[in-house]
Amino acid sequence: MKKIKIGLIYGGKSGEHDVSLSTAKAVIGEFDFDKYDIFPFYITKTGEWRAGGQLPGPVDDVRLLTFEEGGLAGENSKALTPLFGALSAKPEEKAVTVSSAASGKEASPSVDVVFPLLHGTFGEDGTIQGMLEMLNVPYVGAGVLASAVGMDKVAMKKMFAHEGLPQCVYRHFTRKQWEKDRSYFIMEIEVSLGYPCFVKPANLGSSVGVSKARNREELIEAVRGAFRYDRKVIVEEFVDAREIEVSVLGNDSPRASVPGEISSSSEFYDYKAKYVDGKSVMTIPADIPLETAQAAQEMAIRAFQAIEGTGLSRVDFFLRKEDGKLLINEINTMPGFTPFSMYPLLWKESGVPYRELLDELVRLAVERHEEKNAIVYGFEA
Repeated sequence: MKKIKIGLIYGGKSGEHDVSLSTAKAVIGEFDFDKYDIFPFYITKTGEWRAGGQLPGPVDDVRLLTFEEGGLAGENSKALTPLFGALSAKPEEKAVTVSSAASGKEASPSVDVVFPLLHGTFGEDGTIQGMLEMLNVPYVGAGVLASAVGMDKVAMKKMFAHEGLPQCVYRHFTRKQWEKDRSYFIMEIEVSLGYPCFVKPANLGSSVGVSKARNREELIEAVRGAFRYDRKVIVEEFVDAREIEVSVLGNDSPRASVPGEISSSSEFYDYKAKYVDGKSVMTIPADIPLETAQAAQEMAIRAFQAIEGTGLSRVDFFLRKEDGKLLINEINTMPGFTPFSMYPLLWKESGVPYRELLDELVRLAVERHEEKNAIVYGFEA
């Protein structure tokens, strides 16, 4: 059987660049090389594209993924840019190529499916998904709309509210609004949310730029820090709760995994607790009542469908301690994907092992692509 050519895009111009490298290393190590040919596409922290030749197998050293010291790039270590000549390709050709900005020569063969292992801005926010749509190539995960909504916490919460999903109280503002009416927003936060509260960049993940504010001085400093990463900030009320997560898999008929629970090693589940100290504890399945687990699964699917998700997502909840009420926190359209990340671990517990999960995601990408290519985009009299 002809092997499927997979283009893995990772790195990216994002605060989650290093997280993406870890994800890429893990995914490469789990692909069945008897079934797939794997081609790396690395995006530097400054947005420069680089492409390497076909990978012979798993990558042991994450530094090789950045093409340092010759790495995986070989002679193709020069800066690369996407070749938009492929815009005119016929649908059946499924062409996406990368060309050398210096020589104009093709640096890698066409691929059948792209797997964007990018977290955060310029990867998880619909930008690269839009590029892949224009190139008419199948790709794993959410489309442009779902990616954009899933990345923007304000748009996401508005979509959840429209769906009738319960969530915590929040306020949001842009940099210009804050500079103009800072006193008003401080009053709004203190009256509606109170202290402590959480301050976050509206468009970022992995808890980058997130702070807990216990008073007005800390609030002002937290907002200043959040604006380093985005032009829009969201402030959420503190909820004394357990953190429950559910994985979703599918396109039009998604299914939900068993719920899991995160017990953070820090005061809240910040970047250090997620990726550095290794002390946070995952409990799978979560020790919660059956009816609560079923409610979380049902709400996860509703959230996934509300943003028109496809492929995969992880939906995070707060289980409030005082009354056991379930509140939706957010949806992550490209969750952490190492074998030790919550998303694949939840599916492993639900009967779908890692390698089988990769196969299913590729299948879903092709299914979605074929359905979109059946749409008539021109006028027919």
